[in-house]
Amino acid sequence: MGEQNVEQSNDEATRRAFMKALLNEVRAMEEMLDSDMFERGIRRIGAEQEMFLVDGAYRPAMTAMQMLEGMDDPRFTHELGLFNLEANLSPLELGGDCLRRLEAETDEVLSLARERAKKVGSQVALVGILPTLTRDHLSLNAMVPTARYFALNEALRRLRGSDFQFAIKGIDQLNFQHDNLMLEACNTSYQVHFQVAAEEFASLYNVAQAVTGPLLATCVNSPILLGKRLWHESRIAVFENSIDARSEALAARGLQPRVHFGDHWIDKSVIEIFKEDIARFRVILTTDFEDDPIGMVQRGEIPKLNALRLHNGTVYRWNRACYGISENGKPHLRIENRVIPSGPTVLDEIANAAFFFGMMSRLSHSIEDIREHFNFSDVKSNFMSAARDGLRAQQVWFDEHQMPAKDLILKELLPLAEQGLREASIDSADIERYLGVIERRVDSRRTGARWQLDSLENMKSEGSLHERMRALTASMVQQQQTGKPVSEWELAEFCGTQDWRESYRTVGQFMATDLFTVRPDDIVDFAASLMEWRYVRHVPVEDDSGRLLGLISHRQLLRLIARGIDKKTEPVMVRDIMRPDPTSIGPETTTVEAIRLMREKRLSCLPVTENGKLVGLVTEYDLIVVASRLLESVLDGE
Repeated sequence: MGEQNVEQSNDEATRRAFMKALLNEVRAMEEMLDSDMFERGIRRIGAEQEMFLVDGAYRPAMTAMQMLEGMDDPRFTHELGLFNLEANLSPLELGGDCLRRLEAETDEVLSLARERAKKVGSQVALVGILPTLTRDHLSLNAMVPTARYFALNEALRRLRGSDFQFAIKGIDQLNFQHDNLMLEACNTSYQVHFQVAAEEFASLYNVAQAVTGPLLATCVNSPILLGKRLWHESRIAVFENSIDARSEALAARGLQPRVHFGDHWIDKSVIEIFKEDIARFRVILTTDFEDDPIGMVQRGEIPKLNALRLHNGTVYRWNRACYGISENGKPHLRIENRVIPSGPTVLDEIANAAFFFGMMSRLSHSIEDIREHFNFSDVKSNFMSAARDGLRAQQVWFDEHQMPAKDLILKELLPLAEQGLREASIDSADIERYLGVIERRVDSRRTGARWQLDSLENMKSEGSLHERMRALTASMVQQQQTGKPVSEWELAEFCGTQDWRESYRTVGQFMATDLFTVRPDDIVDFAASLMEWRYVRHVPVEDDSGRLLGLISHRQLLRLIARGIDKKTEPVMVRDIMRPDPTSIGPETTTVEAIRLMREKRLSCLPVTENGKLVGLVTEYDLIVVASRLLESVLDGE
C-alpha cells in the first residue's frame, strides 16, 4: 500500500504546498526524460505476493500484526486488512534462470509466512477473494491501525459524500452498500513488475494493455464474494468499487474511478499517465517532499519524487506506471501489472508471470506500434469479458479477429510467449515447465475460478452455505501445500467432520436470505398462497425499498379464517392483519442471543435487518437444525 508517513490533506495550506510539489516533480521527471537519466539497456522483473490469513475454521484471522512482530524480514509488510499479508520479492534481471529464482523466493517467503502463522494460530491461503469472508470481517476493526489507512478511508468518504455501493451479477447477484473502504481488503494478487527503458515505455505500456485481457482469462481465481458466485475474477469489479470516491454527479459525468483500466492508448511518454492522473484525481493524502527536485535534476542528482509516488499510489490502474531508484542509484520505470490474482499455487503464479513476460518480450520485438492493429475499445472489452467469463470469454485479437479465449491462448499466445521467453534467453527447461502449466490449465479449462465453482456444484446443498465455503477453503489450503498446479487438483468435497459450530455462531451465518415477501397493500390471499406454495409459516412485509414494516404468520391467517370472511366485503389487505414493527435482530447477533430472545418473547420467527432493511429470516425450524447438530455431536461422543 506504499508510503506510511502520510497525512490526510484537510488543511488547505498543506494541500496547496503538496500540489505545488507534485507539479514541480512532474516537471523534474520531464527534465529527467529529456536528459536521458533513466536506466536503459536492461530489463528486470519482480513481484509482490499478497496472501490471506485464516484461522483453524478457515475464516479470516486477524493476525497480521502478530505475525509481523515475530518476523525479522524486511520483505514482509502488512496490507489494508488484519487478515492480509504482503511479501515484496527481489528484482531480477530478465534472462537465464530468473523465473526459477522468482519461484524459489516466492516459495521461501510463503514457507516463512506459514511457519510464523502456525505460531499465532493461523494458516496462509492464496486466492483472489477468500470464500469465507463475511460482512463481519469488513469493519474498521479489521483494518490495520496505521495513519495511512485511516486517512485514506476518511479522505475517500469525504470525496464521495455517501457510502460505497455497487451491484455485481454473475450466477448470483450481489447488491452491496458499505461505509468504509475495507472492501479493498477482499482482494489479494500476485503483482508483477516489468522494468523497461524510458524511450520504449509508451510502446510497451500499450502492449501490456493489449495482452492483459487474455492474461486475465488464463488466471482467474476470484469467483465468490460473501457467499455469492459472481464473475470468474470478481476482484476486478470489487476493487474498482471499493475505493470509488466519485460523487453521483462525477460518476454521471463519466469521470473514471480511481481503479480503472484506462480509456485510450498513450502516445509518447510515461509522463502522459502521471499528468492525466493528477488532472483527474484530487490529492487525498500528503507526505514530506523534496524542496527543489528540478534543481536536483539540473545538478545531476536523482530525486525521490515522493509526492508523485504517493499520488500515484492512490490511483490504481490495472497496468500502473511506477518510478523507482535501483540499487545502483539509477532511476528506472516499471510497468506494474495488477490483474493476476493470488494463487492457486506458487507454480500457477509463476506460470502466469512467465506468460505475461513472454508476450511482452515477443511483441516488443515484433510489433512497432500495436495501436495500428487494435481498437482500444476492443482491448478494454477483452479485459472486462475475461473478468466476467474467464476462458469462456470472447477475445478480439489482431485486426479485429475474434475467437474464444481458450483458442486464442492455445493456438496463438502460448507459441508467441514461448518465442518471447527464448528471445529473452530464459532457460529452455523453465520455458517448457511454466508455459506447460498454462497449456494444461487452459486445455482442461481448470482455472482456480472454475475449480471453486465446480467444487461448490459438487457439494450440492450439503450442510449450510457457510459450511460449504469452509470446506472449499480447507481443500484449497491443503492442496496448495502439495505444490501441484490447479489443473491437477481434486474437486473439494463437503467435510462432515469439520467443527460445524464455527458455522453457526451468528445468525448471519445460517439465516435464510432467499425470501418471499409481501407489501402492505397486497391482499391476504397472496400471503396465504405464498405460505402454501413455498411451505413457509412466516412472510415478512416490506416496502419497495426493502424496509421491514411487519410480519404475517400462519397463526394470524388461521385466526382470520376462524372469524370467517364475508366474500361480499372488500378483500382483506396485508396491512390489516400484519404484526407491525416486529422484533428484529442484526446478522451479527449470536445464535445464543437469538435463542434467548425468541424464548423470552415467545417468538417463532426473527427478521434480520441492517439499517432497517430486511436481509434475512431466522425461524424455529432453523434453530431446531442447530440444536439437532448439537445433540448429535454430544450423544455420538458418549
